Amino acid sequence: MGNSFICMTKSKDVGSRSKRMGRSQRKPVSEEELHLQALSMALQQHQFSQRFEGSMSRRIGSSRRHAVSESFSANKQVPVNLENMKIKKFVLIHGEGFGAWCWYKTVALLEEAGLLPVALDLTASGIDLTDTNSVSTLADYSKPLTVYLENLPEDEKVILVGHSIGGACISYALEHYPQKISKAIFLCATMVSDGQKPFDVYADELGSAERFMQESKFLIHGNGKEKPPTGFMFEKEQMKGLYFNQSPAKDVALAMVSMRHSPLGPIMEKLSLSTDKYGTGRRFYIQTLDDRALSPDVQEKLVRENPPEGVFKIKGSDHCPFFSKPQSLHKILVEIAQIP
Repeated sequence: MGNSFICMTKSKDVGSRSKRMGRSQRKPVSEEELHLQALSMALQQHQFSQRFEGSMSRRIGSSRRHAVSESFSANKQVPVNLENMKIKKFVLIHGEGFGAWCWYKTVALLEEAGLLPVALDLTASGIDLTDTNSVSTLADYSKPLTVYLENLPEDEKVILVGHSIGGACISYALEHYPQKISKAIFLCATMVSDGQKPFDVYADELGSAERFMQESKFLIHGNGKEKPPTGFMFEKEQMKGLYFNQSPAKDVALAMVSMRHSPLGPIMEKLSLSTDKYGTGRRFYIQTLDDRALSPDVQEKLVRENPPEGVFKIKGSDHCPFFSKPQSLHKILVEIAQIP
């Protein structure tokens, strides 16, 4: 099971190892203090992960556009009516190369609002020391999430949030654990249809999966050049342009020492999604309008081809709104949580 980065006010989650950043009753911490804590965790993770370096719509009304002040402060909260919220627990699932660490601003904001955020490390991500080259299926990659859902009390549900490739993980969870999921929120994520691979979402930019497997310079052959590739990772300068074109410099620095290469198998696997399980889930999509990794046009295509219950938009956000637009992201998460 993977690691979890948890901020909660009342209870400890079953089967998860937690790292706490304070309870909601405590004095709110500043952005700088939060960032220093996240950086410390990331540096520790970076030391651990060195051994792997060589193996390297239906729309609700109309689409919502949010322009929220982005001076991050745990003292400035979006009003939350907790009495009207049946589900208060958010499970945050990172995208390719990231880990639970990337949600540090979102975790702090949700917790200060009295909600219960849990950020998980997927297999071979964050500080989970599984060798990336051994992760070949979406089930393997998503195991920390599925174990977490299995360990929930029988009558408890959560709100899932999946970023980027993490969208495939929450789709997988919707198919296998629909009774545990109140809502699934796709954050500039791979919201695929039945029979699609997560990679198919990027086909317009990267070409066919077959061509990518043969020609891409970003592939990692962890089991030897003569064997199929096991992972991928963009060069640092390219990542800065694709993922972080609107993110603060300190968050980019955090990402540069924290990101690991991603297993290739899970994004090349076709998802089997049924109408009676996945199809009954309540899905929401958050589009990021200055995204260079998953363009707004591609995101619009995803919601058109596989319509969710609601679509929300964040102006001026790159592919990492938890860095570039944390307040706007927080406002939308809270708004979705309060939809009956």
